[in-house]
Amino acid sequence: MPDHVHLVVEVDPQFGVHRLVKAVKGRSSRVLREEFPHLKSRLPTLWTNSYFVATVGGAPPAAVERYVEQQKGR
Repeated sequence: MPDHVHLVVEVDPQFGVHRLVKAVKGRSSRVLREEFPHLKSRLPTLWTNSYFVATVGGAPPAAVERYVEQQKGR
C-alpha cells in the first residue's frame, strides 16, 4: 500500500518501542520537510501520535523478512 510502510527492527527493551517510533517519525518528518519545502507551511504535523506494533516472539528473522516482502503490492 502506498500510504504505509513495514519495518523490521530490533529494539532494546530498555530503550522502548515508543522512543524508537518517536525517533523514526521525527527524523523522517525533518527529512521530508527539507526535501519538500511546501510541507512546512501546509501541514502542522506529518504524523499522528498513533502507531501499530506487533512482536514476532522467537520467529526466525528470515521468516519475518519474507513475510514483510510478501506484503508489497497488497
